Amino acid sequence: MKKTLIRVLAIFSRSIIKKYNPIVIGITGSVGKTSTKEVVDLLLSPKKRVRSNYANYNNEIGLPLTIIGEKSPAKNIFGWLRVFSKATSLILNKDNNYPEILVLEMGIDRPGDMDYLMSIVKPDRAILTNISHSHIEYFGSIDKIKKEKLKLLKNLKNGGTAIVNYDNKNIEGVNKIIDKEIISYGTKEGANLRAKEIVFTPPSRVGDLYGVSFKIEYNGSVVPVMIPNASSLPTVYSFLSAFAVAVSLGFSLLDLINEAKNFTSPKGRMNVLEGIKKSLIIDDTYNASPESSVFALDFLNNIKSNNRAIVVFGDMLELGHYSEEGHRLVGEKIARIKKINQLMLVGERARDIGRGAIENGFNKDNVFNFKNKEEAISFIKDRISESDIILVKGSQGARMEDVVKGIMFDQGRAEELLVRQSLLWKK
Repeated sequence: MKKTLIRVLAIFSRSIIKKYNPIVIGITGSVGKTSTKEVVDLLLSPKKRVRSNYANYNNEIGLPLTIIGEKSPAKNIFGWLRVFSKATSLILNKDNNYPEILVLEMGIDRPGDMDYLMSIVKPDRAILTNISHSHIEYFGSIDKIKKEKLKLLKNLKNGGTAIVNYDNKNIEGVNKIIDKEIISYGTKEGANLRAKEIVFTPPSRVGDLYGVSFKIEYNGSVVPVMIPNASSLPTVYSFLSAFAVAVSLGFSLLDLINEAKNFTSPKGRMNVLEGIKKSLIIDDTYNASPESSVFALDFLNNIKSNNRAIVVFGDMLELGHYSEEGHRLVGEKIARIKKINQLMLVGERARDIGRGAIENGFNKDNVFNFKNKEEAISFIKDRISESDIILVKGSQGARMEDVVKGIMFDQGRAEELLVRQSLLWKK
């Protein structure tokens, strides 16, 4: 039944794309896809009719639903009939309000996934955010992940442009593989669109204004940028790639800078929330990889405060043979941050974070392991002191947003503030 549904959605999607011919911006990468998608949407929506994936609609079902403009009805057959009716209407009739630009996050879990997505729609612009160890469990090596993700760039339409992260070592040499225009972005000298003089202003308590400022160097010009509610280098990368897309479409960089002030960090991505006992929670529970964990820990380390810091980590999943090493590297990073007082770990894989921390000098008496989130929440509640700073992170499957909910001050706002609070996720 699912295979039939996927085939029908693909047929509808191809017909809709052919009829309306929107500009398609495809986004892939091991990390940073969703944030980049939302920043591209933020910058381009004031200029054009734009639609981007809802939530994590980035696979063989979610991507066609985005093209059609409907949310998933899950197992509701009448809901699917509504989706098919909408798709049919788009094909038979002319919708003058159909998006001029589709911003499509394209997620891959296994070899061949990108081939299928490319059979539905090919991009006019392709963003490659990063290549790292996420999903290596199903690929076996970084080279195989790279090969799959590069298919997005190789399938660019004639006249298309690839936008790639110059700082990511695994993307080096892409210009020798892709016979298309390439705009590189990053912080290193040599990037076509470069961020310089980056300054982070982190909060020391809930309610503080925080953000990042930097200067963009592009085509001989230097433009200052200030992004509120931004907390780490990945957000800078998201804006750089979005600026690159926009200028490739003919928009003025100066005209785009003003939209940056409207940025709000997506749920579960380095959001600062009020916790119990006047604590400050850094909620980074949307997902986790060794690379994104290091960025989160850097943000914690940059907070100018003498208050105690607690780190709560769940398992990082889909790392395959890199799992133990990746977890231990995060532990090593934790050990180097002297302000971290306690390390609390949920899940069997996360124990390797503790091992890595202890081996690098972290006090073993301050490392606590839990089999499940319920045990962790109860323990953490008893341990929190007034004004503690608490970083919570883990892979999507670890569902560490439940820990945040358990220690946040106003649990009644969980649906508003936390990721994965819909009924779909509660089943």
